[in-house]
Amino acid sequence: MDALLVINPIVPLGQVVATRGVHALAGEKPEFAEFMRRSLNRHAQGDWGNLDDADKQENELSLKQGFRTLSAYEAEGMPKIWIITEADRLSTTILFPEEY
Repeated sequence: MDALLVINPIVPLGQVVATRGVHALAGEKPEFAEFMRRSLNRHAQGDWGNLDDADKQENELSLKQGFRTLSAYEAEGMPKIWIITEADRLSTTILFPEEY
């Protein structure tokens, strides 16, 4: 994945990694790689994507309390992805929900 510039992120991402399935699809489809970059930027800015209100509130609490955060993103023609930043903020993983 190409470099990502996030200005003033509210979620420190740490090392960003992707599962094998996500990585393979990004290598095959540039439009999916771009979807990943946009989604990761949204996650870093605190836009939790396609979560219900209760899960969004849980992420807001997680930011304050130092727990992990999870975002979900969907776009037409793209598979759903999850982005999880660990509580210690040292790593963020991009994965398909079925890989969890």
